[in-house]
Amino acid sequence: MRHQKLFTPGPTEVREEILQTLSTPQIYHRSKEFSELYAEIQPKLQQLFYTKNPVFIFPSSATGAMEAAVINGVRKKCLNLVNGAFSNRWYEITQMNGIDSDALNVEWGKAIKPEMVKEMLDKGEHDAVTLVFNETSTGMMNPLKEIAEVIREYDDVLLFVDAVSALGGVKIEVDKLGIDMCLAGVQKCMALPSGIAVASISERLLERANEVRRGFYFNIPRLYKYHLKNQTMVTPPIPHIFALNAQLDYILKEEGLEKRFARHEKMAKIVQNWARKYFDIFPEKGYESKTVTCIKNTRGISIAGLNEELAKYYLKISNGYGKLKEKTFRIAHMGDMEVHDVEGLLALIEDILNL
Repeated sequence: MRHQKLFTPGPTEVREEILQTLSTPQIYHRSKEFSELYAEIQPKLQQLFYTKNPVFIFPSSATGAMEAAVINGVRKKCLNLVNGAFSNRWYEITQMNGIDSDALNVEWGKAIKPEMVKEMLDKGEHDAVTLVFNETSTGMMNPLKEIAEVIREYDDVLLFVDAVSALGGVKIEVDKLGIDMCLAGVQKCMALPSGIAVASISERLLERANEVRRGFYFNIPRLYKYHLKNQTMVTPPIPHIFALNAQLDYILKEEGLEKRFARHEKMAKIVQNWARKYFDIFPEKGYESKTVTCIKNTRGISIAGLNEELAKYYLKISNGYGKLKEKTFRIAHMGDMEVHDVEGLLALIEDILNL
């Protein structure tokens, strides 16, 4: 079956060169070769995260890293900031692990405001906060900088950030913001095949994890012990790590981070201007994502039907997520997509819908 070009918010399109890298012959994960590969990747990941902290490679989806954050980083009580499907997932993860937590619930599409966070933290009950920076389900970007500034006022409170659909498309200065764990899947803005996650780990989180001592597979002190030896605790998906190394070289050396961020911003403006012309945008004004646009289905079209028509041209977009299905649709403008790609997609949608 011929491949459909993905304008979906993960997985995203993967370049042919990266697909070829996946076929690199296997090496033994306890060998010097693998340790050298791991060591080569580390400073590149630190550059991407704008951090001096270690960056772990998780042999799981980003959901595993979300679980690692709360089982290792919550000593007293967690504050989960919830305004979409994936921020609610973090609350569910916290609850299902038997960790005391509160959900600060805000309507889907509305931003978490810093004053809301301050009001909750002033109670003195919480020692960790989870925040989804770019909520993929609603195409909304929370004010990370302002929320981080509030959290830094509370010495004992750790900040965990889901940057799953933002890292590699938007600048996230981890150390400057004081993020204790910033995590992401690689199958979105980083334009890699799904299968691994990456996460920066602060010294404060390492200290907290040594006190808390929860978990086995996602136990941060155990993972750190292997990290110091340029190893992973368990057998990693080695082809994905070869691909990660190659794509980091492309992002950092061939394109450059600032150019990559500017390209994502330009694509976002094109899609969002188009969406406002023909439909409307779902998230609160001023908090629109720079990597995926969630569009209100104001014309009452069949999104499933639109995707069927797009499939004839080997293209695919995303329906609304969960309760937003058919009420919205999402167009991703992330990864290695170029401006001409999104412009071509939008022109085709106009033709199909006779806009």
